[in-house]
Amino acid sequence: MSSDRQTLSVEFSPPRTEEAGLQILKTAALLREKIRPDFVSITYGAGGGTRERTQEYAKLLRDNFDYDVVAHLTCVGSSKDELREIIRSYRGSGLSNIMALRGDPPKGQADFKPHPDGLAHADELVRLIRETEPDFCIGVAGYPEKHPQAATLDEDIANLKRKVDAGASFVTTQLFFDNSHYYDFVNRCRKTGIAVPIIPGLMPPLGYEQVLRFGRMNGSEVPEELEKRLFSVKDNPDAQREIGVEWTFGQVADLLKNGVNTLHLYIMNRSESALALVEKLTSRRFLQR
Repeated sequence: MSSDRQTLSVEFSPPRTEEAGLQILKTAALLREKIRPDFVSITYGAGGGTRERTQEYAKLLRDNFDYDVVAHLTCVGSSKDELREIIRSYRGSGLSNIMALRGDPPKGQADFKPHPDGLAHADELVRLIRETEPDFCIGVAGYPEKHPQAATLDEDIANLKRKVDAGASFVTTQLFFDNSHYYDFVNRCRKTGIAVPIIPGLMPPLGYEQVLRFGRMNGSEVPEELEKRLFSVKDNPDAQREIGVEWTFGQVADLLKNGVNTLHLYIMNRSESALALVEKLTSRRFLQR
């Protein structure tokens, strides 16, 4: 990201079953062969096996497929000492890139409650990582349409500024379906002094119900035209996927035309839409792979 060349990254989630684990490895192999992402990220569970599998699959993605890996880390359910131990274990595993997040409340808990000896905010986690491993590359999340719990977008950007001031190296945005939100967000960030790269996060919609669910969950506007197109073929999964790829293609083409050279795809551990999207972008010479 320190150069002007295009970068493409994708996000995986740690599997909960053996079958899901095989799906990740299959997807990782296909993407490595066909797309060659510049790096990948892997999300983080609130505790137990999911949390441990983040590190396990981060190592697998690196060792088996030669990916640069950004492993997620959250404040949820951990004391400061436990977090330091996890950070050092990443270093011991040869992982030096972390996406630092506050994290969502565990299932069944409405509000986020920090560990009694833990951290309440992502900027505190960034600072802890920077103090523990000063040379780590640290990513943080940004919300073009504001975090659902923030009162205003300006308040949310002020919070993002605290994360960057604490030592964050780059920002990856929550998914959005209307590029105007991203452009406005970047402009607002730059005016507040946030100078690090801001990577747009995109998710090719897979279906009508999915896009509405993610829109509600993340506070992302679903454009009326996209909703109409998906609804018109809501009983045809293949047609919905084609519409989703075409919509995201339009977003990426517009971003690239406007000088945005970094892209991050939320792929839900599946390869189909990502492969179709990148093939379309490369064939029309928008994207160099």
